[in-house]
Amino acid sequence: MVSVPSVMLNQSVSIPQLGFGVWQMDNTDVVRLVKLAFDAGYRSFDTASLYGNEEGVGRAIAESELTRAEIFVTSKLDNASHGFDEARRAFDEASRRLGLDVVDLYLIHWPLPKLDRYIETWKALETLRSEGRIRAIGVSNFQINHLERLLGGTGTVPAVNQIELHPTFQQEELAVFHRRHGIATEAWSPLAKGAVDEPTICAVAEKHRRSSAQVILRWHMQKGNIAIPKSATPYRIVENITIFDFELDSSDMLAIDALDRGNRSGPHPDLR
Repeated sequence: MVSVPSVMLNQSVSIPQLGFGVWQMDNTDVVRLVKLAFDAGYRSFDTASLYGNEEGVGRAIAESELTRAEIFVTSKLDNASHGFDEARRAFDEASRRLGLDVVDLYLIHWPLPKLDRYIETWKALETLRSEGRIRAIGVSNFQINHLERLLGGTGTVPAVNQIELHPTFQQEELAVFHRRHGIATEAWSPLAKGAVDEPTICAVAEKHRRSSAQVILRWHMQKGNIAIPKSATPYRIVENITIFDFELDSSDMLAIDALDRGNRSGPHPDLR
């Protein structure tokens, strides 16, 4: 069984450094795929209300022989539920769909700056955490200016900021801000297609006799990022977690670091 290292978050909660993303999986497929991920050694699972598959993730957990303490579950607030009361109601619904009394990590999915309600939304998450219903709270897709407002206007530093991050879009300025404030950097889309096809990545993969995806995920691990690759292909689910028996050397790391071109593939957080 693969042993995945953990990252201690600033709210005294430990999260596996490599998890399993379930974006674009429906409630039926996600049950089967999460069970395959359990068998491969994954113990951390990242869903969201927007994905429409929290119920399926919860069903896979309920049908697993693993104990609840062995499984780490992240979900995210729906964009239509910003606001103090709205966020509390939305969490109640997410918890019901997951079939969990306590969620390990709950995130504001997008800051929605035009709506400008993420401060009061965050205060709702703080309250839910104080009530013991969430173990750790964080954000997703927040920019530095959003984080600065959050830090200045509330009492809790986010445990994580889950952002688009891969070799051709590294967001180093944001990552530096995270390190300065003790916020863990969690990468969504860690295996962007353009990065997987990069000649530099392919050369490092050939050197280590690994796949390009394995090299990129190993790069994330050595950078200290948390990563949540998503795959619906059984052999890739196994391949993506088989990255803890080799190491990139300094020249490999520097070569991959040099690939940053600001290639954002998802929407810009200021435009949502």
